[in-house]
Amino acid sequence: MTDSIMSKAATMEIPINSNGDTGTLPEDDSLEQAAKLQWSLDEKVGSTRGTRDLQQVMVSGPNLNETSIVSGGYGGTAEGIIPTSSIKGSNMHHSSSSSSMSADDATRGVAVEKIESVKKWGMNTYKCTKQMISERFGRGSRTVDLELEAQIEVLRDTKRKYQNVLRLARALTNHFYNMVQTQHALGDTFADLSQKSPELRDEFGYNAETQKLLCKNGETLLGAINFFVSSINTLVNKTMEDTLMTIKMYENARLEFDAYRADLEELSMGPRDAVTMARIDAAQQQYQVHKEKYERLRSDVTIKLKFLEENKVKVMHKQLLLFHNAISAYFAGNQQQLEQTLKQFNIKLKPPGADKPSWLEEQ
Repeated sequence: MTDSIMSKAATMEIPINSNGDTGTLPEDDSLEQAAKLQWSLDEKVGSTRGTRDLQQVMVSGPNLNETSIVSGGYGGTAEGIIPTSSIKGSNMHHSSSSSSMSADDATRGVAVEKIESVKKWGMNTYKCTKQMISERFGRGSRTVDLELEAQIEVLRDTKRKYQNVLRLARALTNHFYNMVQTQHALGDTFADLSQKSPELRDEFGYNAETQKLLCKNGETLLGAINFFVSSINTLVNKTMEDTLMTIKMYENARLEFDAYRADLEELSMGPRDAVTMARIDAAQQQYQVHKEKYERLRSDVTIKLKFLEENKVKVMHKQLLLFHNAISAYFAGNQQQLEQTLKQFNIKLKPPGADKPSWLEEQ
């Protein structure tokens, strides 16, 4: 309909005066009417189309991933449009790549440290093995502290002897424990027979009382011997062993010191070019480090040997006195002296049946 009106308006004749002015058309204003009709139709169509677009935007909403940034002036080309999704993707890619690079650097650093530690361990093992073989075949020199070496040898010999004393004391404890258990059973048997044999009641009764008394004194002596065994075990397997562990560390430090000393001497006898001088400086530093370690451990061993000797004399003086007094009082039949010996050394006996597990533990 609009097209027909517009075509009609376009074909109308417009009269022109002689002066060139357009003439009025009072009788026919169809052109003005056609223009007004066209404007009203355009407004209706535009409002309808705008309402439809607004509803579509409100329903669907803008897509932030498809938002674009326009660079350049108005009417520029599409080359200046940069999708924000590409910017976000590039930032994420950059952050992930930087984090992966930092993780790779950390892993590489740990691997380098491990390789360096293995390399140092290998060089140290090689030098020490070479020095050990040279000493064994008499071709290498070793650092010797005659006084300290003699004290170490005395300590090792003392430990072997004390281990033998400990073994024999444990054997004595086991045998004496069995004897006490036998005396206890024998006393119970004599007591039972004294009740069932009226003609020998007194004789069985005397022997039952004697065995019970011996069993009681035997248990007291066992308490003293067990204390003696425990103290000797602590002295041998803890105190002496701790000193011997320090001595082992000292001997390893001595071997390392001699190995690096021999390496420095070998380099010093060679040519003095730039490369060799650098190696000599490095060997000098290593030699100084191991020398300080060797001297520190030698001082520790000297101090521990001194304190060990003092502790050994004090402990053994007390334990030997206890062992002698307890054994003498037991075989002399002096029950009071035996009990006084245990009180003198603060030994408390366990009540009978204390070593047996309770009925709850047996379940």
